[in-house]
Amino acid sequence: MNLDDYIDEVIKLACVAKQNGDIPIGAIVIKDGIIIGKGYNTREKNNNVLGHAEVNSLIMAMKNEKNWNLKGSTMIVTLKPCSMCAEIIKQCRIDKVFYLVDKLENKKEYNKTKFIKIENIKEAEYKAILKTFFANLREKK
Repeated sequence: MNLDDYIDEVIKLACVAKQNGDIPIGAIVIKDGIIIGKGYNTREKNNNVLGHAEVNSLIMAMKNEKNWNLKGSTMIVTLKPCSMCAEIIKQCRIDKVFYLVDKLENKKEYNKTKFIKIENIKEAEYKAILKTFFANLREKK
């Protein structure tokens, strides 16, 4: 795979986002040398926090592949993915991510949300549900 062949595409996608008033970020997903997903930021345009270029490109790739598991794929994106996108990329099993630019050093992600574990309320009940689900899933394979 020659990265130069794909750089123009992610920059074009970033420019579409910019024209729409969104942060100019573009992303593509490639498998076996073919672009299977394209995306650009649509968060402001669609008023949807999930409208990141990476997520949009993954949604298209999953639709085209008819599978959420994109193992064997590579992503190219203009800006280093945020923590949300990085986790979604990992969940999709993308092999590699190439990006053009690091985030600005003074750019901080929102981190004021507190996550609090609920203690001793129906924990065993829910663990049993999970255990049964995954046991059944393994039996199907």
